[in-house]
This record gives sequence, structure tokens and C-alpha cells, in this order.
Amino acid sequence: MERKIIVAVDEGEESSYALSWSLNNIFCSSNDTLILLCAKPARTVYPYVDETGYLFSQDIVESMERYVNEVAESVVRKAKKVCQDYPQIKVEIKVETGDARDVICEAAEKLNADMVVLGSHGYGALKRAFLGSVSNHCAQNIKCPVLIVKRPKIPSPTSPHAAAAAAAGTAGGKQE
Repeated sequence: MERKIIVAVDEGEESSYALSWSLNNIFCSSNDTLILLCAKPARTVYPYVDETGYLFSQDIVESMERYVNEVAESVVRKAKKVCQDYPQIKVEIKVETGDARDVICEAAEKLNADMVVLGSHGYGALKRAFLGSVSNHCAQNIKCPVLIVKRPKIPSPTSPHAAAAAAAGTAGGKQE
């Protein structure tokens, strides 16, 4: 049975972790197809003159468009490199334009995905309220299973766990 699994990728470490985690934990058959999905922002329609009276030249608008395309190409290149260690997995690349929430939901529907994998940025409630949560939106609106992969928290040097490890001499220093 062939499965189509979408892994949404962006420039964040969270999506790289989700991709690596899914390659190590989900893909078990050469019949599986991994679809790397990158959503690049839609081209913004800029007014001729901004609020300060500055006129956007065509060169500036084209430069911003080039930057968005370069970021998407970089994300895809990095994701493909991670997948090179798994030659048994069929990999497809999809770069779509639009809001990530909409792009992921539409791709899952259009491609008849069996699963969608997303990294979690781990935003707090306030930041999530302003920025919105792509993973929450997708979990609520996609019909197939949605797996949200969280990166493990690394204890900060000031945490009680790190202090206990340092006191025990296991925090990277020499033991005598």
C-alpha cells in the first residue's frame, strides 16, 4: 500500500527536526512517497507610494520577489539534502505560493495525503494569538491525520537540571 506523506518545510529549525524525525520514525516502506511542501508568501501588492511618501521602484519589488524565491530554493535544497540518506524513499518537491495554513490544507486535500507532518514552533499563547498557529489551523481543517512534531527542550545553563549535572561533573567539563 502506497502512502503519501506531506512534510511541511520552512527555514526554521523546527521543520528540519520534524523532517528528520519523520524520516527516522514514519517511513518504513519503499512504497511511501514523501512530499516536501514549502509555502512561499504570495507577492505583496505594494502601493505606488508608502506612508512616508517613498515610491517603490520596480527594482525594489523585483528584489523582494527574488529574495522570497531564494529562501524557498534554500529550504528545498536543505530538505533534499536531509533526504539523501534515505534512497529507498520517493521524494517529491512542491513549492506553492500563499499563506502556509492555506497551502498545507489545500495540498493535503489535492494530493489526497495519508498524513501531514508539521514542526511546532512552540509559540506561547500571546505570540500564537497574534501570529496564529499554522499547526493548530491544519490540525483543525485537514481531514487526514496531522502529526505535530515538537523539538525536545534542551535545558538552559541556568535550569535546575543543568546545575545538578554541572555539580555532578557531567556538564561537559573534565571529571577527575
